[in-house]
Amino acid sequence: MADWSSYRLEDFLLFAPRAYWRLFELHNAALWPVQPFILLLGLGVAALVLRGAPRAGRLGFALLAAGWVAVGLLFFWQRYASINWAAPYLMPVFLAEAILLLLAGRGAIVPAAARWRFREWAGAGLVFFALALHPLLPLVFGRPLAQAEMIGLAPDPSAIATLGLLCLIPRGLLSGLALAVPVFWCLVSAATLHAMGEGQALVLLAAILVGLVAWALPPRGAPRGGKADAGPIRT
Repeated sequence: MADWSSYRLEDFLLFAPRAYWRLFELHNAALWPVQPFILLLGLGVAALVLRGAPRAGRLGFALLAAGWVAVGLLFFWQRYASINWAAPYLMPVFLAEAILLLLAGRGAIVPAAARWRFREWAGAGLVFFALALHPLLPLVFGRPLAQAEMIGLAPDPSAIATLGLLCLIPRGLLSGLALAVPVFWCLVSAATLHAMGEGQALVLLAAILVGLVAWALPPRGAPRGGKADAGPIRT
C-alpha cells in the first residue's frame, strides 16, 4: 500500500485548472445577459439596506437563497458534475442552505447604516466585495473576464456574500447553522484552488476570517458583556 504521506493535495484533483476555469466561461456565456441584472439588483438591495428600509433585509436573504438554489442546480448539477463526480453530492448542501437563509432572514431586521458598528460594516464589505469586486478577480490573476464568478451564478461569491449578510442580523441558532455552510464551502474551494496553484485561495481564507470574527462580535444594541444572545432574538 502506498504511503499516504507521499501524496500532495494536487494529487487528488480530478480535473485540470484550465478545465475548471473554462466551466465558468461556458456558464457565463449560457446565462448572458443575466449578469448585469444581478449586479444592478444587488446594488439596489444594498442601497435599501443602507437606508434601513424595513423589508430590505428579508429581501436580501430571499434573493441570496434563490442564488444558492440556482448555483446548486445550474452550476453544480449541469456544469461542475461534468468534471467532478462529487459535485452532485454537494448540491443538496446548497439547497439546504437556501432553506436556512429563508428561515434565518424571516423577520430579521437590519438596522440602518447610521447605527452600524464594525460587525455590520465588515459584513457589508464582504457583500460588496462578493457582488462587485469578486467578478474582477480574473483580471487580477491573469485570466479573461469571461471567467468571472458572480453571486447567484457561482458558489464562491455566493458563499462570501452569505458570510457578510449574516453579520447584519443578530446571532441565533438558525443564523449559526446558515453560517456553517458558506464556511465549509469556502474551505473546500480554497483547498481546491490551492491544489491548482491559484493564489485566489487566499481570498476565500480571508473572507472566512473576516466573516467569523465579525459574526462573533456583539450586534448593534447588544450588551457589552458578551451576552449578545440573551433574550429573544429574531432569526
